[in-house]
Amino acid sequence: MTDDVRMRGFRSRVELTEVVALLRGDAAALPPEAVAVTACVGRVLAAPVYAPIDVPGFVRAAVDGYAIRGEDSFAASEHNPIALELLGTSLPGRPWLGTVASGQAVRITTGAPVPAGADAVLQAELARSTRGDQVELLGPVAPRRHLGEVGEDLARGELVLPAGRVLRPQDAGVLASLGLASVAVVRRPRVQLLVTGDELVAPGTAPGPWQIVDSNSVVLAGLCARDGAEWLPTLRARDGEAALSAGFSDLSSGPADVLVVSGATSVGLEDLMPTLLARVGTLEVHGVAVRPASPTGLGRLSDGRRVFLLPGNPVSCLCAHELLLGPWLRALAGRPRPFALPHASVTLPLARKLTSKVGRCDFVRVRVEAGQVVPVATSGASNLSSTVLADGFTIVASDSEGAAPGEPVLVHLFDGPYVGPPVPEDRPPVPADSPPVPADSPPVPADIPTPPVPTDRPPVLADSPPRGAAP
Repeated sequence: MTDDVRMRGFRSRVELTEVVALLRGDAAALPPEAVAVTACVGRVLAAPVYAPIDVPGFVRAAVDGYAIRGEDSFAASEHNPIALELLGTSLPGRPWLGTVASGQAVRITTGAPVPAGADAVLQAELARSTRGDQVELLGPVAPRRHLGEVGEDLARGELVLPAGRVLRPQDAGVLASLGLASVAVVRRPRVQLLVTGDELVAPGTAPGPWQIVDSNSVVLAGLCARDGAEWLPTLRARDGEAALSAGFSDLSSGPADVLVVSGATSVGLEDLMPTLLARVGTLEVHGVAVRPASPTGLGRLSDGRRVFLLPGNPVSCLCAHELLLGPWLRALAGRPRPFALPHASVTLPLARKLTSKVGRCDFVRVRVEAGQVVPVATSGASNLSSTVLADGFTIVASDSEGAAPGEPVLVHLFDGPYVGPPVPEDRPPVPADSPPVPADSPPVPADIPTPPVPTDRPPVLADSPPRGAAP
């Protein structure tokens, strides 16, 4: 695919569902690597873990009290205390090593090894010390009571964690409790970005006349980290064929598993990246029927590594990552359900009518106000602040012309589950009879053409299915 669309525009665009299908077709997790248990949180387990030992590996006290033979306490009460010989004390890491016989007891604290011969621990509040070598029992305890048995937490040979699990802090703790120093996880995909454009300066640099600060590298670095990737140092190139070619050569000769270019991929005179990619590899897609990420391109180098050509406009770049680059990275990282959006979601009614254009999928920035979905009132893919104002986004299916006020729509939240805060007094709800949002403004709701929302996401709150939700 080498059609030069510069200064002519796209004759046609590929449906988003087709591009997602292309990515799904060869998505596979990267090979495993060993990492320290102390550094495994957030990584994806490459193989199941079975317990190599019992945890605990010894019988331990579950309460503070006295290790005894349970039958010695059966007749004990406050009115009929039973005196036992006190032999010593068992502490965590410092056990009493003798054997408890009938008529004997050992003082013991929680977690300490239970001495041989004892089969129960009587709680401290049911006992009374009378002198240094004797204790009185004031109540009964059954055999095997208040004991932590061998393997009670984890039994040798038991499946502890399945392959494909994203490891949580408590998972790492369990692995440590098994005596493991390292664990096999899926290697994180290495991502490197080439930022293009004469007008761009690096983050942290004060822009001069006619310059703007590159924000895409900052946003993409955060999104790639969220999706389980390793971010390599950002490369930069000026406009012009020689500079772009040199920059892309540096990118392709690097160690990245996934190559990303920001800018130079639309229909302007300097948008040469699709042509450059086609020269050294394969340009599979250029132009996707999604707004605002229409100029997105996709291809491969001759060595098989995938290249993503993302639009330079910040919202377009973010959209392209959410719908295409992010799922690919999650697949390489071994994340479960990589092509499902990773956001918490909620279904709420529209505040007012929205209109859209059939044949194009739309990424809509929205706020949630008074339990209703309201599009952020801005147009243009360069206004990154619109995503800061937004609570999340919803997606218009390409076969949708819009939705009426009150229709349920699925909103993918940028931050955690929706908890329905009260509406501030200075933000009244949008009336249902407000003018509709036209097709050239931020569009309508729908789910992306990916698998259904995972079952561990917050439940849908509406009684009817949301507009454009996945089947």
